[in-house]
Amino acid sequence: MTKLILKTSKREKGEKKEDQIPAILYGRGIDNEMLWLDRKDFLKAYKEAGESTLVDAQVGDEARSVLIHDVQTHPLTGEVIHVDLYQVRMDEKIETDIELEFTGIAPAVKELGGTLVKSLDKIPVRCLPGDLIGNLEVDISNLKTFEDHIYIKDLNIPEGIEVLLEEDTVVALVTPPRTQAEMDKLDEEVDGDISQVEGMEETAEEESAEAQKEEGQSEDKKEE
Repeated sequence: MTKLILKTSKREKGEKKEDQIPAILYGRGIDNEMLWLDRKDFLKAYKEAGESTLVDAQVGDEARSVLIHDVQTHPLTGEVIHVDLYQVRMDEKIETDIELEFTGIAPAVKELGGTLVKSLDKIPVRCLPGDLIGNLEVDISNLKTFEDHIYIKDLNIPEGIEVLLEEDTVVALVTPPRTQAEMDKLDEEVDGDISQVEGMEETAEEESAEAQKEEGQSEDKKEE
């Protein structure tokens, strides 16, 4: 896979630009640098690379190997408002996350009507930057019964990558469909909750009527 190139330009403190995303480039042993990223180009690169694929950030005449380390978005619009770029050293191990990509069809879902449960959507790893992969495939076709599980130890981890989780950590499983008895019990619980609410409403109405009655009696006494 060809390494993605992320074009940048120098950013001054307090400066604002349309269609540009403010970013900070940092790393061990280097000075922080404030940069601009073209919004359209960045979103395209981020979609392909995510946060676990090395990208070449073009800073002036120099290409820096970086990870898109943190992306801040606006809480209402979801628009990207700031990006952290972490410059790596190719001879130094880093810790990051690798996204899991679930592939195949689980027989326990298709044939037995179960529900696939993904316990993890990414895994923390330690490796040299050059050994890092963009995502890791998880084949769920081995989930044939409700007793079957996929563990960390079952994943096809490339050489040079250390997973920072116990090997018996569950990655995925299939839960059986609810029985009719369980569904009926849920319906009973819902009906019970509704009746409680209705009872509370009736009590509230009675208390309100009683309060109005007492208030009326109080006013009559005042007139007397």
